[in-house]
Amino acid sequence: MSVQVKLAGRELPVAMLVLARGVVTLVMSVTWLRLRRIRPWGSDKAGLVQRALFGTGALACYFYAVDALPLAEATVLHYLNPVFVAIIAALFLGERIDARLVAAIALGLGGTLLVARPGFLFGGSMPLPPVGVAVALGSAFLSACAYATVRRLARTEHSDVIVFYFAMFAAPIALPFALAAWVWPSPSGWLLMLGLGVATQLGQTFMTRGLALVTAARGTTIGYVQIVFAAIWGVVLFHEQLSGFTLAGAGVVVLAVLILLSSPRTAA
Repeated sequence: MSVQVKLAGRELPVAMLVLARGVVTLVMSVTWLRLRRIRPWGSDKAGLVQRALFGTGALACYFYAVDALPLAEATVLHYLNPVFVAIIAALFLGERIDARLVAAIALGLGGTLLVARPGFLFGGSMPLPPVGVAVALGSAFLSACAYATVRRLARTEHSDVIVFYFAMFAAPIALPFALAAWVWPSPSGWLLMLGLGVATQLGQTFMTRGLALVTAARGTTIGYVQIVFAAIWGVVLFHEQLSGFTLAGAGVVVLAVLILLSSPRTAA
């Protein structure tokens, strides 16, 4: 999904990509629910709407960050979300905080600082655009809120219904912004919008089902594997250079994940 967003972002505004994601996933969700004869509206409608709004905000922020920043850096900053998830889950879902979680939070923040390299800490001008960094961190926080909500909803709602609500809200919210910035896509642009929608739908489905089976902290930390993929695709497809700071920061963040995964209290 991230690779296709970055490729499509060369010719299309972010709002159009969010709209494409919403439309494609909405069609796929409705089709899947009908084929499986699952009632789409669920029981906890307020919670489902809340998850959809968090997810839509996170999606828009992440797409913007991927377009504005190198792919590896945008991914590392976004994947600070498991740290936020662990905190939110401890506060609102009763998932306990232990010494490993505290250590992981500290390491996660340290790794993020190494990637972002703010000027007030490292001196000189900031290598990454401040707005892009802020939006990427915003996507991490909103994603954490969405994932924690998914973890709670999974107790009563079918995973396909949760995914359906996300798509149902993302498309109409993005529509006016997409129309205001509309650029007629090329044939490759249409294909990329279709592809990112399909990739996102599959990712959302697997993530939602996974969070129904394991705790929020453990489930979301697995996603840090995407940092490795992002770094590889960034170098191969976009000829991005990985700085020593980015590599070190990514390593520290992955170490934080390993600490979280080693904790017996993160098991389901």
